[in-house]
Amino acid sequence: MRVFVTGGTGHSGSYIIPELVAAGHEVTGLARSDTAAATVSALGAKVRRGDLEDFDGLQEAASDSDGVIHVAHRQDLLLTGGIDAVAAAELPIMHAYGEALAGTGKPLVTAGSIGSPGQLGRPVTEDDPALPVGDEHQGTLRTRNIVETAVIGLAERGVRSSVVRIANIAHSTTDRAGFLLQLIAIAQQKGFVGYPGDGANLWNAVHARDVAALFRLALEKGPAGRYWHAVADGAIPLREIAEAIGSRLGLPVVSVPADELMVPGYFGFLANIVTQSYPASNLITRRDLGWEPAQPGLLADLDNGHYFPA
Repeated sequence: MRVFVTGGTGHSGSYIIPELVAAGHEVTGLARSDTAAATVSALGAKVRRGDLEDFDGLQEAASDSDGVIHVAHRQDLLLTGGIDAVAAAELPIMHAYGEALAGTGKPLVTAGSIGSPGQLGRPVTEDDPALPVGDEHQGTLRTRNIVETAVIGLAERGVRSSVVRIANIAHSTTDRAGFLLQLIAIAQQKGFVGYPGDGANLWNAVHARDVAALFRLALEKGPAGRYWHAVADGAIPLREIAEAIGSRLGLPVVSVPADELMVPGYFGFLANIVTQSYPASNLITRRDLGWEPAQPGLLADLDNGHYFPA
């Protein structure tokens, strides 16, 4: 299959391209710079120069392919418009793909996020929408829900579209900017590893190599109009994550009271995120696609030591 991939130089994308190549697919990766082009080529893919603002170019690339995997985002918008602006910029991209792939039955697999499922009283599943009806979380979740809905809606136009919701923590030896690194940096700065309250709030996680395997499976055989969960560890208490970090850093692990969480408290701008609980299920994904996470879990990966260079 000839596959067009965006975001191939990012954390997940740099595993997705080799995964596809190893499975015998012919991959073309989008690259906006000479450096990105060299990286895409080194991963085993052909290079298509362009960027996410060139909707005509994206439409042409999709038309020329047998399938599309889209994991890129307009990170340049973070400073001026925040996550909402990054998510909103996805809509015209999805429309471009829709025009290119409508009526073809070709696959379009895009990256989503588990995010916050709201207070469901159970793990979020692949059948749950990105934002439950009646939930009053911040606009970022509503915007993401619109994007995911647009992708799923392309199934009605003859596109084999699906969304891979990536766990809140994606870990690997090449993680350079993820949530774990932020927790580690805070702990090193403060001199102890903190967790909110009793630390029983639950987080989900996945290894980036397992993410890549799921994108390949969704591309190859995923039905249209479906959500998939790239979640290996579905419910890890944040306290256990803090304890694993503390063990590697040789720092005490301490419960942080609620009135000391917010800016300029221990977690600062991360406080609203760290205090939430995000349990998630992968049962439907494993059953329907045969996906079986094979890489180390989050706690085992932390124990491997690569997050803590000497």
